[in-house]
Amino acid sequence: MTGTTRILAALFVLTSPLGALAQQYPVKVVRYIVPMSPGSGADTLARIVTGGMGNILGQQVVVDNRTGASGNIGAEAGAKAAPDGYTLFQASSTHAGNVSLYRNLAYDLVRDFAPVTQLASSPSIAVVHPSLPVKSMADLVKLAKAQPGEINYASTGTGTATWVAGELFKSMARVNLLHVPYRGGGEAATAVLSGEVSVYFGPLSVLMPQVKQGRLRGLAVTTAKRLAVAPELPTIAELGYPGYQSGNWYGIVAPVKTPREIITAVRNAAVQALGDPAISKRLADLGYVLVGDQSEEFAAFIKSEIATLAKIIQQTGARAE
Repeated sequence: MTGTTRILAALFVLTSPLGALAQQYPVKVVRYIVPMSPGSGADTLARIVTGGMGNILGQQVVVDNRTGASGNIGAEAGAKAAPDGYTLFQASSTHAGNVSLYRNLAYDLVRDFAPVTQLASSPSIAVVHPSLPVKSMADLVKLAKAQPGEINYASTGTGTATWVAGELFKSMARVNLLHVPYRGGGEAATAVLSGEVSVYFGPLSVLMPQVKQGRLRGLAVTTAKRLAVAPELPTIAELGYPGYQSGNWYGIVAPVKTPREIITAVRNAAVQALGDPAISKRLADLGYVLVGDQSEEFAAFIKSEIATLAKIIQQTGARAE
């Protein structure tokens, strides 16, 4: 079932009774914690979706950017919030990876959160600053092998999707790129745009407009197949690295023990927002693949991602910085 089909199917169940609690919810502003910086792919998605959710719920859903520690600061704030539906948290693949990277997290992704729905997945693109004398991934590998440890790449922190993409490529291509972590996607994108760093495996939604304007050079996408929004870009897998695949996903979770009726109300609002033609087109144009699954499906997906990323992290030998 495609993401669009899921969303359309879900719209048929939105008229079912939600119970007295959900009928009253919300009566005040809802805080939506995004653990990445303004201008990042996570933030872009959040602001578009929460705008639609606010219209549906009849109350503002306000984005609260809580950055730092590879998304862990925001996650801790979300986990410790009151389970009343007035604090929501946008989890991502970063948090699934953090389970294996950090020994003493102040929260448990599975135990401390109630999954609501996966909003979307976001492919990444490998870009370089135009000053770097490479026009392909093969050129990048050749230069990196000639200058081991001298070419740097940006990420939004150890364990994030941008880091996974970079480290997985380093491992498969057997090259040594210098990792330079930033506090968030906005800062990482600014760094590569300014030439402070040379390489970035970042969100297509943020970087593709810069590629089209000639401010960055796009080399490849990190998905298993070429993308309709950028068919000219090859996949890294097809360039001699079979099995290479990386990207990000984003979804809404709430503090555990949040009443089921409120979880349902939030999910319904999110799915309705994703199903809005203007919103869905805007997100699709930015490269997001919409999901809008059931809460139980999202819960199972999170557990599978934790296991998948644990294997990648073990393969790279990475540790939290």
